[in-house]
Amino acid sequence: QVQLTESGGGSVRTGGSLKLSCTSSGVGSTFSFADMGWYRQAPDQPRDLIAIINTGGKRTYVDSVKGRFTISRDNNKKMLYLQMNDLKPEDTAVYYCNTASQGWPWGQGTQVTVSS
Repeated sequence: QVQLTESGGGSVRTGGSLKLSCTSSGVGSTFSFADMGWYRQAPDQPRDLIAIINTGGKRTYVDSVKGRFTISRDNNKKMLYLQMNDLKPEDTAVYYCNTASQGWPWGQGTQVTVSS
């Protein structure tokens, strides 16, 4: 059974940094063959895909996080990461990981709160 577990969230001030981690279990070797993404969901907003890293390591970001966030992966550990720098209040959300096609069950997410 596939399980995703996000961690690393917290409360920071504007301009602060956080690094999120996503641990996957039950995925076997499929992690290496999956384009992976980070999503976020602010209160009363839909869950949006904000960063993708494909199987070849190519990274794609939405404009609102470009230049501030960096997505990375460790296929050996079956883990996904999101380094977030220069955080802004509008980054406040629950952050989730999944495949870029949302193919696995959602984890519980990790809360990121940025105060001014």
